[in-house]
Amino acid sequence: MSFGDPNNPYGQQPQAPYGQQPPVPPQGGQPGYGYPQQAPQAPQQPYGYPQQGVPPQGGQPGYGYPQQAAYGQPGMPGMGMPQGYASWGARVGAYLIDYLIVGLIPTILYIIGMAMTASSATSSIPDTSSCPPGDVQCISDAYNKASEASTPVGAFVMVAIAALIGLAAGIFVLVKEGSTGQTPGKKAMNIRLVKETTGQPIGFGMAFVRKLCHILDGFCCLGYLWPLWDEKSQTFADKIVGTVVVKSQ
Repeated sequence: MSFGDPNNPYGQQPQAPYGQQPPVPPQGGQPGYGYPQQAPQAPQQPYGYPQQGVPPQGGQPGYGYPQQAAYGQPGMPGMGMPQGYASWGARVGAYLIDYLIVGLIPTILYIIGMAMTASSATSSIPDTSSCPPGDVQCISDAYNKASEASTPVGAFVMVAIAALIGLAAGIFVLVKEGSTGQTPGKKAMNIRLVKETTGQPIGFGMAFVRKLCHILDGFCCLGYLWPLWDEKSQTFADKIVGTVVVKSQ
């Protein structure tokens, strides 16, 4: 009875020396007894690389899976709109500042023109006390002099200049309010006018329409007082045009 190789009585495979490749199993067959088995390995993807396949249904995508764009991505309507409506006091303060900047000079010129007109009205009465009775020429000269004094050219010039300055100032305010949402007064009070649905400036055209709608606010000043109890601090003009005055960031 033979036990094989006396140097290898248990039938173990010979080990390759250090640094050499192990013996290759026969082609087309199974590796022999004792030959190390190796399982095929899938190639590993880099850390954080988007995973292939479909994420689990009803759950969150795994780490590294491409994320969907969330609500609030820049460019969506309404984004960037400041939080908090402007107070009634801030709106009144902005109006007063705008008046002092763009309305004070026209008002002063109007007052000067009216004063010149009033002073000329007192001298428009013909003075015939110095004319002798029956002197028609003297009386005619007195009436001509009074007529010339009743039409002061300086008063008309003052009123015309005031009107031009007021018109230019009004257009300037509407352009600033429509393009940036802020007049000089609103900028000083850190508030601005925006479209309620988008949070963006309303443009010159809608700013002009809103200014016309302020006529409704002027009846008994009710519309101007409405922001005191309105939840969005809106006047009647704001509700018609769809605007709000908010705090700036």
